[in-house]
Amino acid sequence: MAQAKNQIQVTAQWLGRRRFEAKGPSGYPLVMDSNAENGGDGSGNSPLELVIMGLIGCMGIGVTKLLEKMRQSLESLEITADGIRAGEIPHGVTEVHLTFDAKGEVAASRIWQAIKLEAEQYCPVAASLKAAIIPHLVLNGVETAPPAEVPEPE
Repeated sequence: MAQAKNQIQVTAQWLGRRRFEAKGPSGYPLVMDSNAENGGDGSGNSPLELVIMGLIGCMGIGVTKLLEKMRQSLESLEITADGIRAGEIPHGVTEVHLTFDAKGEVAASRIWQAIKLEAEQYCPVAASLKAAIIPHLVLNGVETAPPAEVPEPE
């Protein structure tokens, strides 16, 4: 089957028990496994961990790119995700709290604008999840609430 321009093909090779090695178009291998309770050895990230890691990576890449375009001087950014899972099978993630711990000469309104744009418009991982994405911001060590109205991009 020919690969369409908007298609992303990933393959996974079974390595025994519950362990798989996957590769996407970038060619970098990634090992997935389940814990012992589910018949694995815990020798790789779980697929659900990878979904949340993908969300953090997507949001982080997009937010830093937007802040750069806004000429904001970001010195560091650490993103922590707390995924909340449903109690019933399949125990899917229903919401993800993302805490952006940013440092630098960054206007709070600008970083909130970048976070909102990524979460609602630009991040394909966020757009692919059913979970609610709830951002939090710690700017230069201070918990910072979103402005009443996040400004639209100029």
